[in-house]
Amino acid sequence: MKTKIPSVDLQAEFREIHSEVTKRIQAVLAGGRYILGKEVQEFETNFARFTGVKYALGVASGSDALLLGLMAFDVRPGDEVITTSFTFISTATAIARLGAKPVFADIEPNTFNLNPNLIKNKINRRTKGIIVVHLYGHPCRMDEIMRIAKRHRLFVIEDCAQACGATFRGKQVGTFGDMGAFSFYPTKTIGAMGDAGAVIAQSKKLYEKLKSLARHGEDGTFHSYRHVRIGVNSRLDELQAAVLNVKLKHLPRWNRMRRALAKRYDQLLQQGTGLKFDLSPVLVQPTETKAAKSVYHQYTLRVQNRDELRNYLSEQGVASSVYYPLPLHLQPCFRYLRYRKGSLPQAERASREVLSLPLYPQMSLDKQKIIVSALRRFLSWLGLKSEVDNSSKQFILNKL
Repeated sequence: MKTKIPSVDLQAEFREIHSEVTKRIQAVLAGGRYILGKEVQEFETNFARFTGVKYALGVASGSDALLLGLMAFDVRPGDEVITTSFTFISTATAIARLGAKPVFADIEPNTFNLNPNLIKNKINRRTKGIIVVHLYGHPCRMDEIMRIAKRHRLFVIEDCAQACGATFRGKQVGTFGDMGAFSFYPTKTIGAMGDAGAVIAQSKKLYEKLKSLARHGEDGTFHSYRHVRIGVNSRLDELQAAVLNVKLKHLPRWNRMRRALAKRYDQLLQQGTGLKFDLSPVLVQPTETKAAKSVYHQYTLRVQNRDELRNYLSEQGVASSVYYPLPLHLQPCFRYLRYRKGSLPQAERASREVLSLPLYPQMSLDKQKIIVSALRRFLSWLGLKSEVDNSSKQFILNKL
């Protein structure tokens, strides 16, 4: 039977923290307070301390975190917000939901993050802010982005959904811009047992506004029934906060393990491949820039023949993922923005080439060796591909 290796193993994570989580959940159930109780208060305090900010607010999801941030900066119809096209769709739909226009800039080919040099050309009198995304756990070049934002008086929201705990120049992501938005979707570096999210800020005024917006625009007193603005219902559940309080204690260690696993992938892919051709034209490993410290939410390769490789790995019992197969500027829901194919070449190329290998803190060396061995077999086949006819390819691949 073929080995089954998932992209993420949440069962292995739960086995590690089972007793702690169970104890916390039982305490919540026994207490009978399921909304805005002591678990939420504890998490907000601890998360602010962890990220190094004054204020943290638990919300219902990472998507809500982005939406609340834009609402707090009074984004309205006619405004424009610059962001990346190579990310999950909620980054841009949060802008569109408020009637504003997402303006997409292209990415850096090495980090897949928003290219600061391409932001400047997108700024005009309607531009109100920038949303950056620390994709795959790798921080953006925040020093350059913040200089641009300050020069043009733009707000900056950091989408940290995949990068909780990552640092740039020794400082946590989410603390450079005006606000950080986090997702605690179960597969994130710190995940709840359902949807959950948070926003962080240094400004008390901004925090109070975010808090009000997340509670139907209340004036700051819970259940005062006095509403000073139009808000939404977006609160972190007490049960989810209980889970996050447990996981937050483990997060620094888990992030170190992620980095160690990424380094081991690097070494396994580079050591004694036995391949008789240069890897660089067909496979590019992740790049970590000098000032950045990634948490490797994903270990993402650039690969020629990506879809063929993914199918082959699946046949070998190895899961892999494509984040993301279609950049946002080409999504059907954004057709009204009139972007053409070829308008953001780096994002479009990445969507054809990226492939994320399994990576989670509890992953064993044996599993990584199985994955890399399968990858090498496929790459060997690529090296022979030009020398054989189509009828021979599958025979050779099966024998490697």
